[in-house]
Amino acid sequence: MAMKIVVAECTVCGSCEFVCPTKAIKVKDDIYSIDPTKCKECVGFFDSPQCVAECPADCIVQAA
Repeated sequence: MAMKIVVAECTVCGSCEFVCPTKAIKVKDDIYSIDPTKCKECVGFFDSPQCVAECPADCIVQAA
């Protein structure tokens, strides 16, 4: 699975983009998104998704 950003709750702080080891998080027109083909939930890099740990708005969730 991959993570996703709940856009309505995102504060556009950018903290998630810089901790992603697979560079799956990008911003376009002040909207952050996670590329599900690149997101590996940090498996092989960390014990848990770093974007979730860094997000002050708690707007990053597991994609359905």
